[in-house]
Amino acid sequence: MNKRILTHALPLACLALAACSHKASYTPPEQSGSNPPLPEAKNFLLPPMRVPNGVGWKAGQAPKVAPGLAIEKIASDLKHPRQLYTLPDGDVLVVEANSPGTEPTTTPKGLIAGKIKNGSGKGAKGGNRITLLRPTPGGGAWEQHVFIDHLDSPFGVQLIGNTLYVANTNEIVTFPYVSGQTQITAPPTYFTDLPNTINHHWTKALLASPDGSKLYVGVGSNSNITENGLAVEYRRADVLEVDVATGASRIYASGLRNPTGLQWEPQTGKLWAIVNERDEIGSDLVPDYMTSVKEGAFYGWPYSYWGQHVDSRVKPQRPDLVKKAIKPDYAIGSHVAPLGFLMTQGNALPAQYHNGAFIGEHGSWDRKPLSGYQVVFVAFPQGSPVGKPQPVVTGFHSSDESELYGAPVGLTQDASGALLIADDVGNAVWRVTSAPAP
Repeated sequence: MNKRILTHALPLACLALAACSHKASYTPPEQSGSNPPLPEAKNFLLPPMRVPNGVGWKAGQAPKVAPGLAIEKIASDLKHPRQLYTLPDGDVLVVEANSPGTEPTTTPKGLIAGKIKNGSGKGAKGGNRITLLRPTPGGGAWEQHVFIDHLDSPFGVQLIGNTLYVANTNEIVTFPYVSGQTQITAPPTYFTDLPNTINHHWTKALLASPDGSKLYVGVGSNSNITENGLAVEYRRADVLEVDVATGASRIYASGLRNPTGLQWEPQTGKLWAIVNERDEIGSDLVPDYMTSVKEGAFYGWPYSYWGQHVDSRVKPQRPDLVKKAIKPDYAIGSHVAPLGFLMTQGNALPAQYHNGAFIGEHGSWDRKPLSGYQVVFVAFPQGSPVGKPQPVVTGFHSSDESELYGAPVGLTQDASGALLIADDVGNAVWRVTSAPAP
């Protein structure tokens, strides 16, 4: 081995081993709800990094479901499926994408983290396309059609009237839509730009207002805690509101580090988001969360977390903004990485899964033991979350945490009310229903 490489590799390996020795004190359920325990922050030369080796699903293998449920694979051989969207005619769109890969690697931590994530399958190349799935008579695998191709790290998609809006990493584009078609060949039409510097967080969640006059966009930060400078955080860590008539946008709410999913709560009509919180201060910090999103509100990032808990790493400090920071509504657990979000009143699952939120937890990369890697349900009996997250779909990794079969991301309901799950490591879509009566 080259002497220079060895000189650098040994210290990095030692740092990685030291970081991996720090174990979590709380389970994700213990850190869920409106008042999660928040231990003292840790300082690391290199944070804990742990991800199973991505091996995919073997023939006949599938995730595990809670009692009373059944699961089947309806699509396979996809290219990193991330988000799902059900069209009015029952067709389902699968957004296949991953990071554009434009973020520079400037630190030893970034180099090691990148290698670990790539080994898990989470860093696989995305399809930069949208595939259309259509149910087949008699059930089983659905028809698959390449619906739109040659996109730029797409994520969010919404249909308003006969116009399909797609959130690429750098802009929103539109396409004409006709029900029943299996491919759109028309070129994209530019609608409005989106923040696009560095792309530490590249996903752009998208949600239309009930009347179709606005689009809400979740835009993640360009760093963990502004280590790339404040200039690249312009209009980031925000939920943007875009006027559909003009394309003009404004910051609707701020201080949300990475809002990866947006939904309307059916009973109250309030806007809710799932948010990936900051890293590198311990396996138990900071809990990812879901929260109602209030117009004009500030949720803390980067200066504080969970209300007024100051992050001392951020320079300069902003006590004036910390004072304004709103505490989120509901913690999900530290480092579970929520990327899929579906609020529902009724569906084809048993009654215990009505009136609540399904969350696709993509899974931790910096926690020991692992957290996430499952789909959970949180009840909203009166329009607000109660109780603990209930596991609905699990079994995405081996019991010894060494192998990763899949990782849940986007969620939707199909026309029958079944729960659909995008799996970007397994390159599949799964369908969950009530189990047949014995």
